[in-house]
This record gives sequence, C-alpha cells and structure tokens, in this order.
Amino acid sequence: MENRTNITGHTLIEMGFRSGKWFKKALDHINENQLEGEALKNYLEQFKSPDPIELHKELVSFSINIKAENKLEESNVNSVVETMKVLMKTPTLVDGAIMPDACPTGSTGTIPVGGVVVAKNAIHPGMHSADICCSVMLTDFGKADPKAVLDAAHSITHFGPGGRDRNTQFRFPMDLLAEIEANYFLNDQKCISAARSHLGTQGDGNHFLFIGKSKNTGNTMMVTHHGSRGFGANLYSKGMKVAERYRKELSPDTLKQNAWIPFETEEGKQYWEALQIIRKWTKKNHECLHDATLEKLGIEKENRFWNEHNFVFKDGDLFYHAKGATPLDKKFMPDITGPRLIPLNMSEPVLIVEGETTNNNLGFAPHGAGRNVSRTQHRKSKTGTIQEIFNEETEGLDIRFFSEEIDITELPSAYKNAETVRNQMNEFGLGKVIDEVLPYGCIMAGDWKKNAPWKKGRR
Repeated sequence: MENRTNITGHTLIEMGFRSGKWFKKALDHINENQLEGEALKNYLEQFKSPDPIELHKELVSFSINIKAENKLEESNVNSVVETMKVLMKTPTLVDGAIMPDACPTGSTGTIPVGGVVVAKNAIHPGMHSADICCSVMLTDFGKADPKAVLDAAHSITHFGPGGRDRNTQFRFPMDLLAEIEANYFLNDQKCISAARSHLGTQGDGNHFLFIGKSKNTGNTMMVTHHGSRGFGANLYSKGMKVAERYRKELSPDTLKQNAWIPFETEEGKQYWEALQIIRKWTKKNHECLHDATLEKLGIEKENRFWNEHNFVFKDGDLFYHAKGATPLDKKFMPDITGPRLIPLNMSEPVLIVEGETTNNNLGFAPHGAGRNVSRTQHRKSKTGTIQEIFNEETEGLDIRFFSEEIDITELPSAYKNAETVRNQMNEFGLGKVIDEVLPYGCIMAGDWKKNAPWKKGRR
C-alpha cells in the first residue's frame, strides 16, 4: 500500500481545531500510525474544544452585610451592589457576600474590596489581586514599654518600594527556596530575587506596623499588616496570563478580570501549590520583623497569632476568594493558633475577634474599616495644611511615616466610621470582639513619592 501524505497542523486547523501545544504530539501519533477516516476522527475527538461556557443567565444570589447610614455611604453601597450583580454572573460562581467595609475597586464586575465569592473547581487570580495573602500578625510583648517597642521596630522594618540591599537582607529559609524552585509558576529569577530581597519589608499604601496595649491584660502588642510584596505580584501576573488563555478557550463572554484557571488541570494544581508557598513566605515576612524586634529588646514573646484577609481558601471543590475579608471558620486556616485580627484605622483599636460561620457571612468577617471615597477625593476634601490636618487627627498618638512625608490619605478621616463598621459586625453576625489593642502609635510608608529621586532630579 502506498504511503499517504503526512497530515500537518494546517490540516487540523482546516478541520476546525485550534492551534495548541498538543498539535506536535498529536501529529506525530497520527502520522506514525497513518490514521485517516474514522480512526482519525475518533482520535481527534479528545482534542475538540468544548462549547463555550456561558455566563449565568440569572445572577447568583449573594448576602449583603452592609447598609448605608448617610448619603456618602449610600453611593458607595450602591456601587458595591452593582459591581457584585455583574460579578455574580461569572459561570464558576455559586455564592457570595459583601462585608460592612466593602468598597468598589476597578471597573464594574470587578470583585469589590470587602467581597467574598465562592467558585466551584476554579481559581480566579483577579479575585485575590496582586497583593496576595495581605495579612496581619500580632505578637504579645508582655509589659514592655510601648515606645521602646515602637522605636526598636522602627529601626528594623522597611517601608516603600523595592527590597532590602544585600547587607540588610534576612537569611532566606532553604526549605522554602526548595519549594519555590520546584513550582512551575515560581521558579524563575525574577520571583526568587523578589522573594529574597523583599523578605522583612512592608511596602506602602495601607500597610502598617502598629503598637498598642491589650484592653484585657494591659500587655503591649505589636501588629503588622502587609502582603507578599513583589513575590506575590509576580505570581499574580503569571496567573492572570494563564487564566486569560483559559478564558478565551472556555468562556470568552466572561470579563477578563474574572478569568479562571480550572483546578482539575495541571496548571490549576500548580497554581494552588504556588499560593500556599506565597502564604508561607508572607507569614515568614511578618515573623522576621516580629522576631528581630523581640531580639533587639531581649524579650520572649508571650503569644502570637495571625490571619490573612486577601486570599483563596479551599473547602472540597469550593474555592472561597476573599478580597479583603477575614476568615472566621477554622477550616480555612490550617495553622490556626488564636483569634482573628481586624484593624480599623491608626487612631482606633485593632479588634481581636472570633465567630461562627452563618449563611450570610460564609465564614468571614470584615478586614478593616474600608473607604467611602477614593484617595484623590479624600485629599481634595481636606482644608488646612498637611501638618495641621495631621496634628488634629493624630493627637495623643505616636504616628510615624517611614519616608518622613505625611500621607493624609492614610489618616483616620480617609476611612469609614469605625463605630459604624463595629455596629454592622454585630447586626449581621460577623464575629464577636473578645479583646482590643488600644492604640499607642504606628509606622506607615507615608508619601514616599514626594521626594522620590526622579522627582528631585526633575526639580
């Protein structure tokens, strides 16, 4: 029998198949076995693109654990509800909730800060965003002087862009490095370099180092708030690219920001593993700062606990995406050692809470006070000099900015009313306050862009 002409990729495309990584292997098999007719059709059946997955015709219902108490809040709540209505048509979603600190971010259909959505067998990188595993850790310093703790921490921490230089970097754990190098998503020089240099750094924005005293015991407590820095941001960028590839193939009608990686794929499992490694790194990031502060003061810690509030949590085939929401349910935290932490603003206590899972909270509480207006709107609304505004809002507190430039968009007035958030936590059953860390002072990045080298040069 005469050999037939080899089948090429063009033949497969003419037959209606999309070009993909599988082409080479499939063509080798087809030509080696000289498949044609029914045998060829049967073999290619496994590579057929599935019919596009359509958006939910009816939006999936979600719990609204927030209410407006004035005109400003009304506008915010309406925006949050509207964006959730579009978001909840995403095909993978089966449940959702919004918290009292919710505020919109991004275009309509983007998960709001203070939002929780539950996806079946799917991880949505856009729903945990670039600041993966943004989290809070508390260490009990016993009867230490709060000023001494703040001074020691100030000499150790690092805020602002970039990481530490080689001389001030923390020792990197070899077991963690081995896990990073074994993961498809994390094993590249950019990721590893960020993991090393950003360890022991806190970034900017609303991240802080807070010192206060326990209302119950009078002990001095240190609370840090930050995420996974450049290390996590690199994973997010890669995850979004992979999710976009799946979106084009599986569900072109899904909004780009809501693209997902199917968990049952090899990439889905590797991405889930990568998230767990990012979580370990971020916990270590907190520990470096807390342990170095204890060591500098010659103090043994009396207690420590932590929780993330910007992550993906797994329960069976359900993936809970919390974009700024505190997990209450123990099943979400494999290393749970204590209650949860909810910071409000620099002049208010950090709440120490515990609570039960209900139908409306899905196992979550708020993660803070949230904002009613953007940073720009807040800046425009203030009158007086920056120093006058700062003095008025931080009276009696030791508030420091690492860049030595005040950022008024991080002052208490930039955030929602703390009492409102607490009242709504009670009303909607979103965790019970069991202690409070009463404020002594805190450190934040401040307006580091004001005197950035490129601006100085321009001036």
